Formats: sequence, structure tokens, C-alpha cells
Amino acid sequence: MTEPVLRVENLTVRIATKGGVANAVDSVSLTVQAGEVVALVGESGSGKSVTALAIIGLHPSVATITSGDVVLNGRSLLDLSPEEWSKVRGNEIAMILQDPLTALNPVFSIGNQVAEGPRLHTSLRGTELKARVIELLESVQIPRAEERVRDFPHQFSGGMRQRVVGAIGIACNPSLLIADEPTTSLDVTVEDAYLDLLKDLQEQTNVGILFITHDFGIVGRLADRVAVMYSGRVLETGVASDIISNPSHPYTEALVRSVPDLDSPPPKRLLSISGSPPSLFEPKPACHFATRCPDVMDICWTEVPPDFTVKPGQIAKCWKYA
Repeated sequence: MTEPVLRVENLTVRIATKGGVANAVDSVSLTVQAGEVVALVGESGSGKSVTALAIIGLHPSVATITSGDVVLNGRSLLDLSPEEWSKVRGNEIAMILQDPLTALNPVFSIGNQVAEGPRLHTSLRGTELKARVIELLESVQIPRAEERVRDFPHQFSGGMRQRVVGAIGIACNPSLLIADEPTTSLDVTVEDAYLDLLKDLQEQTNVGILFITHDFGIVGRLADRVAVMYSGRVLETGVASDIISNPSHPYTEALVRSVPDLDSPPPKRLLSISGSPPSLFEPKPACHFATRCPDVMDICWTEVPPDFTVKPGQIAKCWKYA
């Protein structure tokens, strides 16, 4: 296998607040290959977005990367200066945020905002730059793109704004695109079209995509591989179809079973996971899922589970495979 576009190794991020210091990300490791979609899945508060922000160097000032490494195209990103980051961010690595209203500046035209990346990172100017902007808007299926480059964000629907944010993300043909729950604010039909569009763009450009979500329905449609995250840790990784059909970690199994199967008769009641995720500031058992796990054993409280290979390409942190 070739060198991955993104390699995250034992990344740990601590956040200092008035309530104490929290391990928001705890020894996370994952990879993304060129032309691959890797879904980072988990409940709200599991550390997915903090992981993404640490990868692209946009984690808040109260967050500190205490150990590990982030390698993009064979180059470590953690020691980059602000000037070096300005050359990498938006060029080699880009991000699509959850809310396009906050991602887009209301006082600049759509064309101006899509042009920002190519203006900074390429030699395109004048009519060539405008042509590139129109090409990008057309690639994300914005109708009448040549006219709409002059419009402002408030003149676009939510789904169209999210497509514009996608155009900004791919403007400089990055090696890695991070999509942080980009369909959260979209209705079902618009979400469906957006996922098809994202998959088409990925196939056309061979960009590696790290797609952050809590929805296994999206995972089944879009992802090649999955990393399941809980309370700051990745508990299971593997091929998306394998994990959906045969999850190995008890947490992954509970997540998969909580999604309704539209091809089967409806159950009397959907599965729910008892309890709630642990607070970031409270002491946790060695296995963070122990307090909610139906298969918990004595060792789960005292020893951190290592990676167990359940089958080739599928790894789970669970003592039941010891």
C-alpha cells in the first residue's frame, strides 16, 4: 500500500478550562489514502471535531497537542510556523465546516470568497481567475454560475451555501479534505444530493476525505473505511461494509443497531445505549466504554485494551478478543 495522504499517530489533545484539564483526544491514530473516504463516527462530544481541528492546525488556544504526530504527504504538520501553515491550509489541506452561514462572510460576494484560495496559492488573475471560480461553482452544480458569482450568501439556500463551501474546499485541488458533519443543516433530500456530489468530486479529483459524522446511514453510502470514536479514543477501525454488517466493538454494535433498517419490518423499539458518555473532566475506567458496556469484564476497569485484530483490516480495542 502506498504512503497515505494523512497519517495521524497517537494524537493526544488536552483542553484547559476553569473546570480543569480534559483529554479531549486520547492517543488517536488513523490514516486516509488518496481517493479514499474515511468516516470518523461517534456521538456528540466524542472528540471528532477537536481531532479535525488539530489536524488542520485550527484547534482553539485553550487546546494543546501534548503528544503524537500529524503527517500530510510525508511531512509533519505539528511544527509548522504560521507562515508555513498559510501555504498548506487551503492548498494541500482544506475543511468544510458544519454551518455554511458561519463559514461564509456575509459582506463578500460568493465569487470573491471562492476566488480567495486560488488567488493566494496560484498565479491565476483577472479573467483566468474568474473562469476558475465559475468552473468551481459549476462543478458543485450551482445553476447560472456565471451570474451568481456576484451574489451574496444570503441570496443562496442552505443547500446551495453548503455547495459553495464545498467549492471553496476543492478550489486548489487539495490532497486532503476534512468534512465536519457538512450535512447537519440540510434536509434529507438536499443531504442525499450533497453526498452524491461529494462522492463524484472525490472520484474526479482523487482527494482523500476525512468525513466526520454521527450517522451510520451516511457511512454506508459514502465511506470506504470507518474509525469509530468514543470519549476521545478510536475504539474500532475497518472497512465500512464489514463494520456495518459485522461490528466488533460493543459500542460500534450499539451504534449500528440504533439505526433503523428501512428494508426490514420495523422493530417494536429501536436499540438505545444505556447511560451517557463520561464527562471529560471526571476520572474514567481504563476502557472508557466500561460504564455502558453490556459485555464489561473486571479487566476493563483496570487495564487499557490494546488493538486486537478481529480480522484482516478490522481492529477493535476490546478485551473480549484477548
